[in-house]
Amino acid sequence: MELHNVLDFPILSLSIFLPTVGALFIWLFVRGDQAVRWAALAVAVATFVATLPLAIYFDTSTAHMQFEEFHRWIPAFNINYQLGVDGISMPFILLTSLLTVICIISAWECIQTRVKEYMLAFLVLETTLIGVFAALDAVLFYFFWEAMLIPMYLIIGIWGGKNRVYATIKFFLYTLAGSVLMLVALLAMYFKAGHTFSMLELMDYPFDFTWQFWLWIAFFIAFAVKVPMWPVHTWLPDAHTEAPTAGSVILAGILLKMGAYGFLRFSLPMLPDASQYFVPFVVLLSLIAIIYISLVAMMQKDMKRLIAYSSIAHMGFVTLGTFMFTQQAVEGAIIGMISHGFVAAALFLCVGVLYDRLHTREIAAYGGVVNVMPVFAAVMMVFCMANVALPGASAFIGEIMVLIGTFDASEVARLHLGALSSKWVAIFATSSVVLSACYTLWMYKRVIMGDLTKDTVKGMPDLSVREFGFFVPLIVLVVWIGFYPVPVLDVMHASVSHLIEQATTSKIGAAALAMAAK
Repeated sequence: MELHNVLDFPILSLSIFLPTVGALFIWLFVRGDQAVRWAALAVAVATFVATLPLAIYFDTSTAHMQFEEFHRWIPAFNINYQLGVDGISMPFILLTSLLTVICIISAWECIQTRVKEYMLAFLVLETTLIGVFAALDAVLFYFFWEAMLIPMYLIIGIWGGKNRVYATIKFFLYTLAGSVLMLVALLAMYFKAGHTFSMLELMDYPFDFTWQFWLWIAFFIAFAVKVPMWPVHTWLPDAHTEAPTAGSVILAGILLKMGAYGFLRFSLPMLPDASQYFVPFVVLLSLIAIIYISLVAMMQKDMKRLIAYSSIAHMGFVTLGTFMFTQQAVEGAIIGMISHGFVAAALFLCVGVLYDRLHTREIAAYGGVVNVMPVFAAVMMVFCMANVALPGASAFIGEIMVLIGTFDASEVARLHLGALSSKWVAIFATSSVVLSACYTLWMYKRVIMGDLTKDTVKGMPDLSVREFGFFVPLIVLVVWIGFYPVPVLDVMHASVSHLIEQATTSKIGAAALAMAAK
């Protein structure tokens, strides 16, 4: 097998397993909570540095997988250790490694019990997340996809809030139920496609429409739960509410992207005819998420639950753009995922800062915070404006590209939408701009603005140097992408073009020819 690895070095394997090796070292040799914190931070920073060559040496001119690695794993079943990244997956690896560093810094003081176990869980979680975005073998992908549940289960279940057990079990069962269907689909594809688990080979195999139909449904349930899409979204607000701050950050910043990434890596390229057939269904669910869930967010009294519902609404834009089959819409969906990773993570960090001081997330408990925490008020304002997709923020780039790509949807999408005009879909989706402004600015006004009337708020100190430090890279990235998204778009352009070609090229004719040849 010809490999495309410009570095001739297993950089992906290093990025994947360095956190786990570091966790093993910490477990065996590091003693004392403070030493554990510094060691975990060192491992996370080293992993982030290890992922940087992926961006530095990435070839933006090709849609081929890069930095590939291939080793026989279980030859009897043709299961291989196959890794590689393209312009779609590479940014998410960088996002994962960056947010892990921020998560460890943010938990420096708020986690005081079982510090070693907490840090080990986060480092192992980083391994599984990077593995999902780098895997090119379906079994390897599934291994990392499922392994992610274990450390996340522990992070919420041990260090979460008072209802953490309920939230953890709900999260685990929802995700596991979807994953079982994905496993069934992968096994079916394996036997149908000539005993291969190679994701690149499965993309080329001509499945007939009946196979695509049922495989698509199985994959859709697995990925929809993870996004999450309405109506399988109810686990997310509970998980966010009970998770520690860093758990919410990684959940919103990375885990939600895994479902949308699954659509881009499996549904569209492997099952294009079924993906086209189900366009009206996905569009309807996306619009419900954008409009209805935004209205639900307005009713929340808990800041974490409000941001959690906001995440579901914003991910509705991602699924909408993904199934429009246009360059602008799909690239806008990916930019939207990256931006949401920054903005939602930052908003949960803001809630964590307030919670560390007052030990409540109730909006009514605050008011006039700007009078005692002016720096924090300014920081939170940046991310609230980004959450409403203000021009100049990264979220604006993603949403405007999705809306443009939806308004001028591909011929394939328009054909399957039928009477549901893509222009009307774009108009309905635009309502999110108003709705997100309503719930976000309402929260900001109630928490930050106004007179200082509560004695509990009067004693709240402003951001520490450590807290301000983990906000700085997020602010820089949100503003940078908002004003100059070209470098990020250049990275994904060739890969997205190739994906759209795969998603709009019917496999039914190829499948018929293959049957005739037999």
